Amino acid sequence: MQRRHLVALAALAIVGASALTAPAWAQSNEIKIAHIYSKTGPLEAYGKQTQTGFMMGLDYATGGTMTVNGKKIVVIEKDDQGKPDLGKSLLAAAYADDKAALAVGPTSSGVALAMLPVAEEYKKILLVEPAVADSITGDKWNKYIFRTGRNSSQDAISNAVAVDKAGVTVATLAQDNAFGRDGVKAFKDALKKAKLAHEEYLPPATTDFTAGAQRLIDKLKDQPGRKIIWIVWAGAGNPFKIVDLDLKRYNIEIATGGNILPAMAAYKSLPGMEGAAYYYFGIPKNPVNEAMVSMHYKEFKTPPDFFTAGGFSAAMAVVTALKKTGGDTNTNKLISAMEGMSFDTPKGKMTFRKEDHQAMQSMYHFKIKVDPAFAWGVPELVHEIKPEEMDIPIRNKR
Repeated sequence: MQRRHLVALAALAIVGASALTAPAWAQSNEIKIAHIYSKTGPLEAYGKQTQTGFMMGLDYATGGTMTVNGKKIVVIEKDDQGKPDLGKSLLAAAYADDKAALAVGPTSSGVALAMLPVAEEYKKILLVEPAVADSITGDKWNKYIFRTGRNSSQDAISNAVAVDKAGVTVATLAQDNAFGRDGVKAFKDALKKAKLAHEEYLPPATTDFTAGAQRLIDKLKDQPGRKIIWIVWAGAGNPFKIVDLDLKRYNIEIATGGNILPAMAAYKSLPGMEGAAYYYFGIPKNPVNEAMVSMHYKEFKTPPDFFTAGGFSAAMAVVTALKKTGGDTNTNKLISAMEGMSFDTPKGKMTFRKEDHQAMQSMYHFKIKVDPAFAWGVPELVHEIKPEEMDIPIRNKR
């Protein structure tokens, strides 16, 4: 009786073991990717575009199969709501519980900075898109971090191209957060000829810009030569309202980078304004951009936007890396494949710099043109600023 009982237990153990190993075997034919972004929160519009672009990019890069080397790509979406602590816990859960091979995101720089140590702890890749703070691939960086999104230095140095001239005095208006302060620091460091008169930082949710604008005006109004307020802003609030304070009376101009199309509606009142953009659907001329624009028009009847291109680029990077490893998701193999890797994007070719895993990429010097056919100010290309034209600092200390 006892012997029969032991045999039965042994049989149960074998069944139990096979039940436990079966899902693991099944999962080996999947590549799980966690996409953590702001589905909700102040940067929801940016997050939604990134998600759209990422899924379109995966579809395009895999020829519509959503597979690499016979392995199915499974995307697990998580909403960080723009909250650093939540983003941190979601990434840990993605790696530990969902068994994600790698993660993409987030939208906010503050969330990204909270997530970086998690990637290092779990020894898995976090591909940052679109958070831009320099410190992400700078002093807070670790070897598991790659970024397809542009960093603050790329934004700032390309924008400096448009305004950094002798006899120009600049003041900056930015959000008082990692995005704003990193952006201004990089911009300031990039200025070689123009003079910086003042830095104005306002709470990220500011809607009334009057007091800040008045401080900017007071700092600029008596300066000789050309006077410019350079704006770096993301999310809610419209800092371009400061134009209503009669800046022309003091011969003060506005300069800024590109933005999402709804935000660029404010640019219609600023014909001739110069700046530098990460992306605008009508500027890059290459097969990947043509495909994305076509796919987006087909699905949404509208052109793709600023962050759509970023999500698409992230997908192109992921699939290019997985093809290089033959679908192997071993982290060290992925890192080896990605360091120095070039890949096609809607912006043209990008390359991950080996030293800090930042994607080197073109930016676009533009001048705003008003076209009645569009609800926004149209950025017309003045000059494509190639990666080799920008001296992007390596800021990490490793």
